[in-house]
Amino acid sequence: MTTSDTAKLEAVPLRITNKELIPAERYYDAAFFELEREHVWPHVWQMACRLEEIPNIGDYTEYTILDKSVIIVNTKSGVKAFHNACRHRGVRLATGPGNCKSRGFICPFHGWRWNPEGKNTFIFGKQVFSEELLDHAEIDLKACRIDFWAGCAFINFDDDAPSLLDSLGPVADRMNARNADKLQMDWWYATVLPTNWKLAMEAFQEGYHTMKTHPQLHHLSALGNPYGTDSDEMLASRGLTARETVNMHVDFLARLSSGMGGMVHDSEVAVLEKLRDMEVPEDPLGATMAFYARANEEITKDAIERGAPMFDITKVSHEVEFHAVEFMFPHFFLLPMLGAMSSYRIRPLTPETCLFEIWSLVLRPEGESHETPKQPIVLPHNSPDFPEIPRQDYSNLPLQQLGLHAGEFKFMRLSKDSEGMISNYQRLIDGYLARLDPPKLAKAAHIVNSGFEAPIKDIGF
Repeated sequence: MTTSDTAKLEAVPLRITNKELIPAERYYDAAFFELEREHVWPHVWQMACRLEEIPNIGDYTEYTILDKSVIIVNTKSGVKAFHNACRHRGVRLATGPGNCKSRGFICPFHGWRWNPEGKNTFIFGKQVFSEELLDHAEIDLKACRIDFWAGCAFINFDDDAPSLLDSLGPVADRMNARNADKLQMDWWYATVLPTNWKLAMEAFQEGYHTMKTHPQLHHLSALGNPYGTDSDEMLASRGLTARETVNMHVDFLARLSSGMGGMVHDSEVAVLEKLRDMEVPEDPLGATMAFYARANEEITKDAIERGAPMFDITKVSHEVEFHAVEFMFPHFFLLPMLGAMSSYRIRPLTPETCLFEIWSLVLRPEGESHETPKQPIVLPHNSPDFPEIPRQDYSNLPLQQLGLHAGEFKFMRLSKDSEGMISNYQRLIDGYLARLDPPKLAKAAHIVNSGFEAPIKDIGF
């Protein structure tokens, strides 16, 4: 790290000086929130929409981040993004999803119009304006930078930022191998959490909380306790037979399905249920290995027979590393397990509130009847209609936000081995606040965009 970079980082308020300690004020300080607004969000790639939200020509949706708004629209020449403001007096043109194929975008204030390609097509009383004010370069909708990956449109307000793939790094290859671009929505929920956006993300960046927060999963996990007991010892200590071990795995994955939705799909559970009586070795660990090998094979076979664009789960699992939670800085998650995935997107609203969205995603057979959501079902954060696992996490987060204000609570204390993802991405935020060179930030993001339970790593600064 250069002397210049060191000086820039040292000027960052509330910066992280000990990788295992995160200053509590970063989660509620208004001035720090404003620095994030100014130096992080205008310069990062943000998942703006799933492309299946806008399948037809003229379909559009709106993406908002803090005070900025972008229209994502499917046009004859491809999906485009425009800053969501009338070029006359700045009125927001689109709110939510719709279709503009026949009418384009019409300003509700003075009636100016634009076609789906963003070209101005009508100005009422054009003769009352100075001609030089109406040059098309000035009155056509302003394009916003856009790129595509994993079946999603991503936007970036910074035209000089590294490309999307250069910013994602190896995580893109890991998810490409699992056909992330072919996933489709089963459902889409959203809620406003009384929690800082970073705090909301961190509940899903480590599994250390599973024992207490998700006991239903902890008790059913025959794979072992990563905090001191390996799977051999854990299975032996429980006195499970090989058959009981297989049943525990099926029960665990079924509970994960009911608790999360996307990570294990109903169609996959139906296949798993048929494996309870499969032939397995007599030792529990051998039974575990045999079960997952057979489960991968049967789920792959079932999906392909139904016409789903399934990858070879066994082959990909052996050849491509993956984690149960994959993070894409600054706010996007994919959670793979077998073929289906869950997905999260978190957006800041105020220093102590955020919008949290959850998707259940599946590799669906082509032509299978399904109504694709155009907007999320918005629920209170304590709604019983949320799946079990996020509902349990949401119960902790408001209490944690309140606890951060306790007079003597100064720092988060992180496990260097299992809570490192939190430290890694928080230090990348410091790099953005210090305005380090974009290529250096992108290289750091390759390390930050790691899997669940990553250790604290050197991100280059």
